Amino acid sequence: MTALLRYQGALLLRSQRWLAPVLLYAAFLAVGFRPGDPIPDSLGYSAAALVPVTAWLVRICLSVEPDAARDCAAAAAGPVRVHAAALLTGLGWGAGAGGLGAVAVLLLGAREGPRLPAAALAGAASVLVCALTGAAVGALCARPLLRAPGYAVAAAGLGSLLALVTAGSPARVAVSGLVGGSVALPLGALAGAAALACAAGAAACLAAARRG
Repeated sequence: MTALLRYQGALLLRSQRWLAPVLLYAAFLAVGFRPGDPIPDSLGYSAAALVPVTAWLVRICLSVEPDAARDCAAAAAGPVRVHAAALLTGLGWGAGAGGLGAVAVLLLGAREGPRLPAAALAGAASVLVCALTGAAVGALCARPLLRAPGYAVAAAGLGSLLALVTAGSPARVAVSGLVGGSVALPLGALAGAAALACAAGAAACLAAARRG
């Protein structure tokens, strides 16, 4: 799996298609955050932006490889492992971007209010919640489940929106807590996001195995 992760990471890096979602995330932060803003609110905003960004990155990882190359990799390592490596690569890049955004917020945000360590832990957990939720959306809105680019992009956008506004959604729970000033760890949301991502990833990998 380590070799597959390196391979998928190299594919994504060389394709330069990661630039658009990463720049979109930077634009979210530039527009929605100013130095001196309250840290919990800003952490919630930066985490929320990860849902569409991670969904986009996962979709890129699942589509960047030509079909012929994907078939060769699947024949060598198995379609499930290849698909899982692509999913994990997109999730890792999304979580990494979110981590950098959270560090920027912690360094530049207002220091008064809740204790910084508690805010940092809550922010890190919310970043992971939103990245996992975005990865679940991306897994369900890419090949082999959705192959038509137009439908897949529309579904990913709608799924990301629903993940942020639907009551009970792990991403909404985590973000709402931070925006409301809470620095409690969103453990329930984290467990829900992990279960959602695992279920979506398993469905996508199963579909890839059947196709292979």
